[in-house]
Amino acid sequence: MRNATRLLVMLIGALILAVPSALAKYPDRAITYEIPFNPGGQSDVEARRQQPRLEKILGQKVIVQYKPGGGGSVGWANLVKQRPNGYYMAGINIPHIILQPLARGNAGYTTEQLVPVALFQATPIGLAVMNDAPFQNLEDLVAYAKQNPETITCGGSGTWSGHHIAYLQFQKAAGIKMTYIPYKGASPSVAAFLGGHVKALWANSNDLFQHKDKIRVLAFGTEKPFAPMPDVPTFKSKGYNILASIDRGVGVPPKTPKAIVKTLEAAFLSISRDPGVQQQMLADGFVPLEMNSEESAAYIQSKVEEWAPVVKEFKK
Repeated sequence: MRNATRLLVMLIGALILAVPSALAKYPDRAITYEIPFNPGGQSDVEARRQQPRLEKILGQKVIVQYKPGGGGSVGWANLVKQRPNGYYMAGINIPHIILQPLARGNAGYTTEQLVPVALFQATPIGLAVMNDAPFQNLEDLVAYAKQNPETITCGGSGTWSGHHIAYLQFQKAAGIKMTYIPYKGASPSVAAFLGGHVKALWANSNDLFQHKDKIRVLAFGTEKPFAPMPDVPTFKSKGYNILASIDRGVGVPPKTPKAIVKTLEAAFLSISRDPGVQQQMLADGFVPLEMNSEESAAYIQSKVEEWAPVVKEFKK
């Protein structure tokens, strides 16, 4: 019995010593970077920009893989089930990761389970129509919608996403009824819009900027005009108190050791601080962000408190 006790003590001691040793070696193999949307969207664009830089900083391969569905919820439900060892991370989107658990009750994950590493990018949300649409401005669209309820079909990325909630807020503020068509990501929604399958589109600033010669952006959900498209009015300037943006970052599974989170945080923030990366982001129509893990967690909690009453209102 004494020998067995001694052996058990030695094994426990070895395990305790092994944990810091394993953390010290992190990372020592490839890391999976999950994108919970289809290829080609904003999360994918940024991940592909980061991928070679992450590999250089971390000294390991970074494998980008896609797990779309449910406006990102399929991927985030998958993330929280992964081992918290730093070898699996995923892009996170705000307000999606807040709205979905609040609205659905069972989204497959909770906001608190997602451990933010950093936030590094944002895209204001705008409402657009094609150049040949009969709506020259937001007033024209509102007037038509009042006379023709539910006939204006609007595309957007997912349900209980930033696009969906902006649509709901605008309908209420303008006193109109339209029809929202959710797609499994930004790229499919933009493709459907450009293909004539919907009459209007709730979309991110970089997509709208990229297609500015083909479309007419009626308004952006920003406090001030979006710098790359300064002639586009804000919803606020048109009398609608709507602020809408998607903030993007990366998260890891619950219970991931702080030392690992800090290693990844340093890598992502090093990239986001690079002036060349920031110039590329601005040229693409993105807004650079730079929040560490603690700042991101505090920001997310503030948004939970902000969005909870909004979701409660629209679920009635």
